Amino acid sequence: MTLLGIDIGGTGIKGAPVNVETGELLAERFRIPTPQPSLPNAVADVVGQIADHFNYKGPTGVTFPAIVKKGVIYSAANVDKTWIGTNANELFSSHVGGSVEVVNDADAAGIAEMRFGAGRDREGVIIMLTLGTGIGSAIFLDGKLLPNTEFGHLKIRGKDAEKRCSEKVREDKDLTWKAWSKHFSQYLNELELLFSPDLFIIGGGASKKAAKFLPFLTTKTEVLIVPAQMQNEAGIIGAAYLAKHLAEGN
Repeated sequence: MTLLGIDIGGTGIKGAPVNVETGELLAERFRIPTPQPSLPNAVADVVGQIADHFNYKGPTGVTFPAIVKKGVIYSAANVDKTWIGTNANELFSSHVGGSVEVVNDADAAGIAEMRFGAGRDREGVIIMLTLGTGIGSAIFLDGKLLPNTEFGHLKIRGKDAEKRCSEKVREDKDLTWKAWSKHFSQYLNELELLFSPDLFIIGGGASKKAAKFLPFLTTKTEVLIVPAQMQNEAGIIGAAYLAKHLAEGN
């Protein structure tokens, strides 16, 4: 089964058709910069352009960097505040010509990794962290997702973690990987204390550069830290996979 997955981020919106049985992208992903300001109708226009690029009309999975419940947006940390209260399922559906399932972006990435990547066949407590404009999070217990966690807003020394150690912060402050890793390790240690995870999966744009920072990360226990295998395509894959029920009529 082939479904379209679209991943909305703070700086870019990208999508591709996905084989939801294997997690394979069936075409090169297509990316358009996120409109600034990121108003609902402007973002929806870009979503429609991505669907048009693939000449696609049908069930679609779309990620969004916010708390999402039944397609309605409940937060807006890295997008325009006018999104709060918007029924994104209905808005995007009117632009892609088919039903739409909108999910939290990190939840979608986590689902992709648990189904097809670094978390496949693993049990216990697994935390997926996506590093980009902010920090997204997804937590699983024996493969089951607890949706809409916002661990990027966990306070570390009085400041949101994503304001201390996201990929954007590293770039904006021109930090070395070693210096940035010290801040990120503090964050991981706090998550360890709260959740006692068995595995951390590090995704988002930074996952492509994992070899540059993984050796510098330290934890208090023997918890394993691995890069996401789907890398920056995880959101697209997870979104498409989570839209399966639309195509199956469930």
